[in-house]
Amino acid sequence: MIAAITAGGRVAGDLAEAMGTSVKALAPFGERTLVDAAIDAARANGARRVAVIGGDAIRDHCGARVDDVIPESADGRENIRKAIERGAHEPLLLLASDMPFVSAGALADFLERGRGADIALPLASAEAYLTAYPGAPPHLTNVGGERVANGSVVYFGPGVAPRVLDSAQALFAARKSLARMAALLGPALLLRFAFRRLRIEHVERRAHAVFGVDARAVRDASPALCFDVDSIEDYRYALEYRERA
Repeated sequence: MIAAITAGGRVAGDLAEAMGTSVKALAPFGERTLVDAAIDAARANGARRVAVIGGDAIRDHCGARVDDVIPESADGRENIRKAIERGAHEPLLLLASDMPFVSAGALADFLERGRGADIALPLASAEAYLTAYPGAPPHLTNVGGERVANGSVVYFGPGVAPRVLDSAQALFAARKSLARMAALLGPALLLRFAFRRLRIEHVERRAHAVFGVDARAVRDASPALCFDVDSIEDYRYALEYRERA
């Protein structure tokens, strides 16, 4: 398996000041940075190669801990394309670099239940997410009456990622918005979403019809794969949570 970690995101203003860096992946979190957590979890799960997409600061930080640092682009979707192209013939694990709580165990459970699918995305139930992170900033989505938290990890089976490259770029970029996912998969799903009748099974079936792949939502995945840092509130919560743990 190859792991590719997107680490090109930049922050500004109060969030950059709180992190002490404009490169979100390099934000301190305990004795590590956010990107270190993703690297360690991927290595612990047997990734043969780990590639990180980022700039000079990422290259300097990661050094020999990764096999490749792919030069970033100003276009986030281009960075995702570069990551996806690393999985030409092997399984590919695509990870965001802003998951402070990602762990080897959380990732192992997702991979175990996602293997056999062409594309797998973790989902945590609202109950599990709120139990794990009480009082956290909102990260939940309502899907046909089912409240879930979307993960920031995607597993692609051997050779699948390059075959669905353009669509995979768009879907990864839209992973936090069910409305955007529905729009990408066609007007029928968008209508279901508009009338609050869209369910996760509809997205899975439509992905199979459009792309010819077995797309699987791995339910009851660890909330650790679903908490990411998008705001100063997210970052402050993660730091305070770590101090309490």
